[in-house]
Amino acid sequence: MIIRPAEPLDAYAIVDLINPLIRNTAVTFTTEEKRSEDIAAAIRDTGAYFVACEGAMILGYACYFPFRSGPGYRHTKEHSIALSSEARGKGVGRRLMAMLEDHARAEGVHSLFAGVSGENPSGVAFHRAIGFAEVARLPQVGNKFGRWMDLVLLQKMLSLSH
Repeated sequence: MIIRPAEPLDAYAIVDLINPLIRNTAVTFTTEEKRSEDIAAAIRDTGAYFVACEGAMILGYACYFPFRSGPGYRHTKEHSIALSSEARGKGVGRRLMAMLEDHARAEGVHSLFAGVSGENPSGVAFHRAIGFAEVARLPQVGNKFGRWMDLVLLQKMLSLSH
């Protein structure tokens, strides 16, 4: 397995990975499926997408993006990560996040956030295991499948300066 920067052609595999999670799970609050052309544009424009591959098969992806708008937040990013069911529990997520964090550090990112559904305890546990700390639990801010869900915010400092 290799971890590498994503290429625009990887967008098709990324949407095949994330859209079933959007449709069928509460790991994300969004109900709008991703479009490959939008993902391809984000890959081209940001350079902050990474994929885990086994041969030609994409096992997972991770990316980061602005946490909030405005220049005061330029050193803080939020990330997203998704793995295929075959890749879970095999260290793929850890390796993806290591590459993502290295890239973010090189770009001057100081703080990285994860917004995890309260209905995704394994996602919270994963982030804690790789050094993220829970900094907030926002009750009932997400609504999907006709129910209110909490958002757990986890944060990891990437640089030593405070």
